[in-house]
Amino acid sequence: MAEGSGRAGRRAALVLAGTGLFWIAATWFGGAWGLSNRVRALLDLIALAGFGLALWMTYQAWRERQDDER
Repeated sequence: MAEGSGRAGRRAALVLAGTGLFWIAATWFGGAWGLSNRVRALLDLIALAGFGLALWMTYQAWRERQDDER
């Protein structure tokens, strides 16, 4: 495996884990603090964007590895 694709994969994993932790915390704080559904939906959309970014980063790392194998 090339050094760049390994680093990109680790970065994608960190973004995925960080987004998951953010989503768990946002859900908990939203319920504990009684945030409105509108704010909670905004936090959910932010988490969804983070998961989408992690998916895109994973795809890019996979493509980079495929290119390196050729």
